[in-house]
Order: sequence, then structure tokens, then C-alpha cells
Amino acid sequence: MQLKQFFKLFVRAVKGEDLDYTKGSINQALFLLSVPMILEMLMESLFAIIDVFLVAKVSNEAVATVGMTEGVLMLVESIAIGIAMASTALIARRIGEKKHEEASDVAVQTLMLAGVVSLFTGWLAFVYAEEILSIMGGDSALIDEGKEYTRIILSMNFVVMFLFVFNGIFRAAGNPEIAMRTLILSNAINIVLDPILIFGLGPILPMGVTGAAIATCIGRGTGVIYQIYMLFSSKSTIKIYKKHLRPNIELLVKLIKLSVGGAGQFLISTASWIFLIRILASFGSIVLAGYTIAIRIIIFSILPSWGLSNATATLVGQNLGAKEPDRAETTVWTAGKYNMLFLLFLSIIFFLFASSICGLFTKDPGVIDEAVNCLKVICIGYIFFAYQMIINQAFNGAGDTKTPMILSFIFMWLVQIPLAYYLSFYTSLNSLGVYVSICVSSILMSLTAIHLFRKGKWKDVVV
Repeated sequence: MQLKQFFKLFVRAVKGEDLDYTKGSINQALFLLSVPMILEMLMESLFAIIDVFLVAKVSNEAVATVGMTEGVLMLVESIAIGIAMASTALIARRIGEKKHEEASDVAVQTLMLAGVVSLFTGWLAFVYAEEILSIMGGDSALIDEGKEYTRIILSMNFVVMFLFVFNGIFRAAGNPEIAMRTLILSNAINIVLDPILIFGLGPILPMGVTGAAIATCIGRGTGVIYQIYMLFSSKSTIKIYKKHLRPNIELLVKLIKLSVGGAGQFLISTASWIFLIRILASFGSIVLAGYTIAIRIIIFSILPSWGLSNATATLVGQNLGAKEPDRAETTVWTAGKYNMLFLLFLSIIFFLFASSICGLFTKDPGVIDEAVNCLKVICIGYIFFAYQMIINQAFNGAGDTKTPMILSFIFMWLVQIPLAYYLSFYTSLNSLGVYVSICVSSILMSLTAIHLFRKGKWKDVVV
């Protein structure tokens, strides 16, 4: 009977329905919102997994190019995530207050802001693609092979920007199934085009790593077109009103203020990640390729956790809007428990089967050994990281984007980077020192986040 109820709830979650998530069972609310968000995150990760799987068959330099470019792309994604995070906090709060028209105004202003930012960053990337790879530590052979991939992916970043922002809008409004379907469509197109454009087919000449960039942009661009269509359909809680199709300066200022904290979190973590890549680049392409593969596996494995975290952010925002702070807090601890059990399970799997999993992506024994070391060390902190993910998103959902930003700065820049540099260059650990620093900083940040959440100041944030 329980299994039958599970499948019924799963079907409801995937199909989507207009519900009041501020009432009834917290477990059910988490499930109904999390399932499409988890599926959405899994689909998003398939972009990365498929690309690295196919690109690894081209060359180690090609894999390293993808890793370096993604380090910079994550800077752009950080801004997109920050904007999406701000809109999530505002829209979820307005939905909880039953002010749907105001929520729609937030959505329109968010899209305007994302458009301006993506055009500016895209232009910079188009002009300075080769310089970007050089700064990241790429040698002349890598730059020559990967410059077009970098130029295409970064200059077309508006598709990534709008994909993140649109999905944030739909999730906050309680329509995560639309975001999920967007990624299914985008990923299906990417799966078909990737091997064709990378290796060639018939009259289509092989493009190598450049083909992966084109396939990704076409897939994501199609997803954005679908999102625009859904926004104007009857299935979206958010409706577009003509009176909102103009800049609302007061609302834009509020969005920017919240976005700074949200983007700051990811800019800080991404900039930290770029610095770590720069350290690893000094040990050669094999180390960098191994790290890139391990990180892709980790990102793929924890995306269900991100889906659960995003669901938590939406529920916290909506419950605070409905004047239910205790329900919001209970939701966070419940989600944290589920996430901890899931990541504990993953840690065991990775420790037992790391070599076999990494071997799916490359046959180079040196790359496999490096990827295995990275995977095993970082997974030690998974149980702690489980609560950090949930609690940080709870802060964001409440509109407190500054606390996670400060935590990111302290533990990634004042702890992680100095520790990684010292362990890598002043001990015998070499690249292993980077992985140890990631694990240690994650554990310390998680414990601090739990302490700050228990103090409860996030409940009083006004947005």
C-alpha cells in the first residue's frame, strides 16, 4: 500500500498541480516539490556528464578545456543563480501572501535584469576567449584546440542565464514540473547532437570539442524557447501583465540587493574553484583531467540534494509569507535529515566503487587514479555538507542571502584556498592537498551554518 501511495505521489509531482504548500503534510509538500526539482537537476547534470564522456574520447586537452571553461562559465552562472535566488525569495514570499500579481511583476523585472547582464558578459567572453584560457593556465596546444569551445559557450551564456532564471521563477511559484520538462527537452536535444557534432556524421564533419559547445547551446536555447511558451500558457502560476512590461526601479533595486548576496555566494565559491584549478594545473593535464571527471561525478551525484534544497527554499519563503515560521523551520530539519541519509549512502558507494565509476569516463590509468583520490577524499565531508546545502538554501529562501555569502567567503577564501596552497606546495600531498582542503572547509562551514540557523534570525527577514 505504501509503495502504491509513493507512485501516486510521484505521478502527481511529475504532472504538477496547483497546491497550497503552506498547509498539510510537510513530508508530502517536500516530496511534491522535490521530485520535479531533483529530476530537473539530474537532467541539467546530464549536460555535463555526456559532454565530458564524449570529449574525453577526443583528448586530455579537450577535457581540460571543458574544465577550465566551466570554471569561468560558473562565474556567469553564479550571477544567474544570484538573480534566480533573489526572484525565488520574492516570488515565494508573494505567493505565500497570496499576492500573485505582485509575484508576476517580480518575474518580469527579473528577466529584464538577466537580459542586460547576459549581453554584457557575453560580449566580454567573445572578445577575450583565448586570454581566458591563458589566465586559467592553459598551454598553447590547449588554447589552440579549445578556444572556439570557450568562445561559443561563454559568448552564448544568455541561454544559461535565462534557463536558470526562468526555472527559478517556476520553482518559486510552485511549478517545478515546468522547469523539469525544460531540462528534459534540452537534454534530449543535447544527447542527439553531441556525438554527431563532436565525431561527425555523413556530410557533417567532426568538430571535436567545439561540437560539444554547439550542441549544448542549441539544446539549452530550445529549452529557453519552451520556457517562454510556458510562461504565457495557462499552466503557469505566474502570469504576464502588460502593465509590468516596463522597468520597475524600486523592485529592480530590491532584486539587485538580494542578487548581490545570492550571486556573491556562488561567485566566491566559483572564484575559489578557479583558484583551485589554477593550483591543479601546475601538476599537469592528467591531474586536471582527473579532477574534472571526479567533480562531474560529484556534481551529478549531489544534484538530487540540490533539488531537495531548492524545494526547501521555496517552502521556507512561502511559509514565511503565510506567517508560518515554525513550519518553515520544521521543513528545514526534515529536509536536512533526508539529505544526510542520501549523501551517506553515496559516500559508501563511492568508497567501494570509485575506480569502476571513474573508469567509465577514461581508460587512462593516471587520470583514473587522480579522479579516484579526489572522489574519495571529498566524500568524507558529505554527511556534513548535506546540512550545509539545505540550511544555506533555507537562508536564501527567507531572503537572507548575506549569511551564506559571508560563510562562503570565510571558509572558502580564508580557510580552503590557503590550506590548499600550503598542502599542495609545502607538503608531499601535492594535488591531494587540494582535495583535503575542500573536505575540511566544507565540514567547518556546515557546523557554523547549523549554529547560525538555530539562532533563528532568518525568521525576521523582511523582503
